[in-house]
Amino acid sequence: MRSKITVVGAGNVGASCAQLLAQRDYASVVLVDIIEGLPQGKGLDLRQAGPIRYYDTNVTGTNSYEDTANSDVVVITSGVPRKPGMTRDDLVLTNMKIVQGVTEQIVKYSPKCIIVMVANPLDAMAQLAFKVSRFPRNRVIGMSGILDTARFRTFVAMELGVSVEDVSALILGGHGDTMVPITRLATVGGIPLSELMPADKIAKIADRTVKGGGEIVALLKTGSAFYAPGAGAAQVVDAIALDKKRILPCSAYLEGEFGIKGVFVGVPAKIGKDGIEQIVQIKLTPDESAALKKSADAVLELVKIMKL
Repeated sequence: MRSKITVVGAGNVGASCAQLLAQRDYASVVLVDIIEGLPQGKGLDLRQAGPIRYYDTNVTGTNSYEDTANSDVVVITSGVPRKPGMTRDDLVLTNMKIVQGVTEQIVKYSPKCIIVMVANPLDAMAQLAFKVSRFPRNRVIGMSGILDTARFRTFVAMELGVSVEDVSALILGGHGDTMVPITRLATVGGIPLSELMPADKIAKIADRTVKGGGEIVALLKTGSAFYAPGAGAAQVVDAIALDKKRILPCSAYLEGEFGIKGVFVGVPAKIGKDGIEQIVQIKLTPDESAALKKSADAVLELVKIMKL
């Protein structure tokens, strides 16, 4: 029996995620949005791509959460995208209202699902969904670190002229300006990045990664990134639906791990059919640990704004 995956939000991120999931061909996909006709049109378009891309995925577009009932995984992409000059933090109160309403509907119709948060500011929205849903912490996951590490890996591959498949990286912390690239653990084909690139170049790539979302916003002028965020969300869904036990950098609710408690922040996590099955605690240097705590404090500031 196929899994049932719901993607909330039929905009660029949601549609990109739905397309990738449809091509996986292991689950039925429901695309839901408040705009009448938008999810229906994109859903039908995705169905019609099936004969060309060789998949039989049943893609349903809808404006009703009733059609999402009994979903195994729900990806939340809905919300207002960033505009030039706007930080993720600026989005918090606007997207808070949207995500709260969405989460209430998800819990009503799919009380046993796992939530994958993509809406920004991502860590704060994950915390909001966790609070509203009252789900156990393993069933609310923020996609963030997957996207951030993908950007870092891309920039390294571009600089060295190598395949992105051979670049491994780890980025911790909140999905924003306080993220923490753990550059000393980055490798290319198992070779430490520090042996292939000077420290100043690595630092520049790390800085570009931190500002990666803003760089795309500035280029697009009327929107924000969507291909990579959609792909990141699909990767989390793969790990859950296929019980892959992937070790992925995700935003998780910490209860003392890394010396942090009561907040969502990006950490390495094992993702499988039960969601976050283990938070992998690695040894950090004093500077890395301090930076991670500073990042967690930045997320807490947004949580306070939402009065959770």
